Amino acid sequence: MLQKLSFKRKLTVVLVRTVEELNLCDALIIPGGESTTIAVLARVSGLLEPLRQFVKQKPVWGTCAGAILLSEAAEGCKKGGQELLGGISITIGRNGWGSQVESFEADLAVEGLQHPEQSFTGIFIRAPVVLKLSPSSSDDAPIQVIARLPTDLLPQALASLDESDPKTIVALRQGLHFLTTFHPELTQDNRFHEYFVRECVFPRAV
Repeated sequence: MLQKLSFKRKLTVVLVRTVEELNLCDALIIPGGESTTIAVLARVSGLLEPLRQFVKQKPVWGTCAGAILLSEAAEGCKKGGQELLGGISITIGRNGWGSQVESFEADLAVEGLQHPEQSFTGIFIRAPVVLKLSPSSSDDAPIQVIARLPTDLLPQALASLDESDPKTIVALRQGLHFLTTFHPELTQDNRFHEYFVRECVFPRAV
């Protein structure tokens, strides 16, 4: 998805498996998958602490499982808990919409993207749910809501939610960190990737 983007400034994409590869990066995208497994593999690979330090200093975008890892706290974790990287001042719920069979797609209105008049198809697969916004101090960057799930598209179990409830948030930004609870990379639409690079990566890249 990143390689499809067109910028005047050069963008180099690196697949990160080692600390050495991480050190080459000005920013990072943590993909979807299984958050507990990602954390375990990061620890085994010696990446967990370097990732935590990276998050403190550079732009990071987490999608689905990556969104869980970027959260300050998580609920609904497997036995033994969930190691997190932190970076975004929220509490998130794992598999908040239900199991795999409750996966769904939804058209999202997102004003910050290019061509905002065109909706973005959000693909939600065992997606997490934002439970609480919890900036801990005045030093924390403000949380900016980028996209919400329309209340008429909420799963039945959450159909009574008010549109301002944190559970309707499916994309948000805090400073240079970015979070989506769905999978933009599973579409042919690269506008979320363009947004992350334009708004979060290039302003900090050396």
